[in-house]
Amino acid sequence: MGDQGAGGGIESHMPTHRRQESGEEPIPTEPAPETRNPPAEPEAQDSLVVLPQDLPRGSRTLSRDGSTSPPVANTAPGLSRNPSSCSTAAKPNSEYLTAQSQVLESRSSPSPRPTISSTRPLEPPVTKTTLSELDVTKIIHNPKLRHDINYDPELHFRPNLDGEKGRRKQEKANHFWTALLDQLVLFLTDRETFQMRHEDGDWCLPTLLKAVRDIIQTLVPHGDRKLLNEGLNVDLLMQQFNRGVADLESLASWLANILKLHCAPMRDEWVDEMYQELSNGNRNGDPQELVKGMRSLLSVLEAMKLDVANHQIRCLRPVLIEDTVDFEQRFFAKKITSGKLAVRPAINWYKAHQRRVELQYANCPMPYAQEFGNMAVIFDAISRLMLPSVPADTAPCTFLFDEDRILKLRSDMYDSICLEVCMRKYDGLERLSRATQLCVPSYVSDESSGSNRLSGSFNFMAPMNSRPSSLAFSDHGSNFSSPRNSGGLFAQPSMDFGESKAKSLELYNSLVALLHTAPPANNPGERWSGLAESVSLQILRYANAPLSLPDFDQRIMEAVTNVHGEAFHEVEQMFHERLMGELAKRVAQFKNLSAVALFSIATGCRHGAARDSARVGPFGEHNTLRDPREGAGLADMAVRIAHLGILHWRVWALLAYDEEMEYEAQDHIVHACQ
Repeated sequence: MGDQGAGGGIESHMPTHRRQESGEEPIPTEPAPETRNPPAEPEAQDSLVVLPQDLPRGSRTLSRDGSTSPPVANTAPGLSRNPSSCSTAAKPNSEYLTAQSQVLESRSSPSPRPTISSTRPLEPPVTKTTLSELDVTKIIHNPKLRHDINYDPELHFRPNLDGEKGRRKQEKANHFWTALLDQLVLFLTDRETFQMRHEDGDWCLPTLLKAVRDIIQTLVPHGDRKLLNEGLNVDLLMQQFNRGVADLESLASWLANILKLHCAPMRDEWVDEMYQELSNGNRNGDPQELVKGMRSLLSVLEAMKLDVANHQIRCLRPVLIEDTVDFEQRFFAKKITSGKLAVRPAINWYKAHQRRVELQYANCPMPYAQEFGNMAVIFDAISRLMLPSVPADTAPCTFLFDEDRILKLRSDMYDSICLEVCMRKYDGLERLSRATQLCVPSYVSDESSGSNRLSGSFNFMAPMNSRPSSLAFSDHGSNFSSPRNSGGLFAQPSMDFGESKAKSLELYNSLVALLHTAPPANNPGERWSGLAESVSLQILRYANAPLSLPDFDQRIMEAVTNVHGEAFHEVEQMFHERLMGELAKRVAQFKNLSAVALFSIATGCRHGAARDSARVGPFGEHNTLRDPREGAGLADMAVRIAHLGILHWRVWALLAYDEEMEYEAQDHIVHACQ
């Protein structure tokens, strides 16, 4: 079972989240009911998280005698005074990111116990403050999350262990649990020293119990909080603890009843585990087991808070999506007016593209102008942002919340272009293979020696569209070689068109599989640079060409990494033309939709396995006969760009792009600042 009780500060989206509040009044909503979630399974790597939800349990009141309480053993005396020699296992520290595709609750291996060098009281790794960004008011006023919710149907919060900050938070959590264990051991072995060090009562256990009480208060109805304060009276519990009469097992049972009243049913097993750990630690006098139980308690509370936040996101999604344009216009208008956002570079960027389009189509109509309507310039500009040859930092500040989406689209475009470049290299070798099967090597007589010899050798690296000068046709001018001397440079039988097409498709799929197995890299160019040798070998195998073909791997390397090279540029231009055609179809279909309808159509086709545009079309239709090389993911990219561009235009046309709206925009900014 995953353990999350090592939280810290909160991040609201990946990979970095700018927390800004617009100062707008929150959307009036009723508190969402608590839903039950299953314990998440550990994964091998950090990933986005989806917390599966179940139906909410009926409303129940807080009680000391709940019918759902776990089995309670006979009450044993208080803590034994025999110290435990076991050390506590460190659990990971968590931040909160929004999640989208996989279930993950991170679990770390035990780590060395850090040295406690400070007597200052430590803060528990999960507190009411660290969980505060999961509150509904923070969600409503979080502009980045509200923007991202338009694009991600699986957006949820999840614990995060990413990067250096996650490592520091984990160390801080380990520090707290180690300090709590050391303090409990000292209490049992040397009471006088313990009391001298903590005579003011400021140590980890009371701090932890106060944090537990504060978190539970945010999860129970307001009317039950008074009873909670009575049952979890930390000052009274600490007095009982110091006198050796505290019944931690009964406290654990009471807490288990409370959690089961308000958590999802699938969390019950986790609650039972927490109760057993605290109960066993109390009966056996094992401080390590007690610390383990406390850590589980904090983990359950963190998971419950995440469940509530994720449920609220699902309930509020339609309202937040429909209000996106108005909310973002007010938000950015205030930033522009206060001087915190300089929009002039974005205006200049748009006007520069507008002039370029006017010059390019001065003597001819712009393709797809009717489909794009007044968004023709912005979609031409956005589509060019996806091209690998265009620097990634050319996007203006108006795309502040879309940086990750643009980088992902650029990466996908880069991969599609490189796959096509590689397939063109294979096509060249394949044409050469067919040419050698149609030619007969010409032997000429050496009159001086009286022997026959082959006239010349073939240059493998010659241009593929030239006929090999060393190969001659038959004596009768036939284009077909003689069966008895058809030995060619490539040892493969002739294939009909269907076989050749199937072989090409098999190679394409194998290159896609190689791409999926590539290790992470800083950018697509580095990834393809590492793949160049494997890709070249795969192409040579399928072409039945010599694996030692001179410099072929270097030619592949140059072709897939030099974005300004001739081969790459040619394919990039071809892809851009095809993308604009696909994009025009999507924009024509999407541009008059409401925000919620746009979200439903644009994200529905990319849900689950439907992202494979080679087999499933952009709107879910099955294209079993469509060559994946022909599609190359362009339909999926067109849907994503159309969605991004339409929402972007709706927000920023009024604020920056459309001169006809200048006076309306000024009135809007003044109104937003009032």
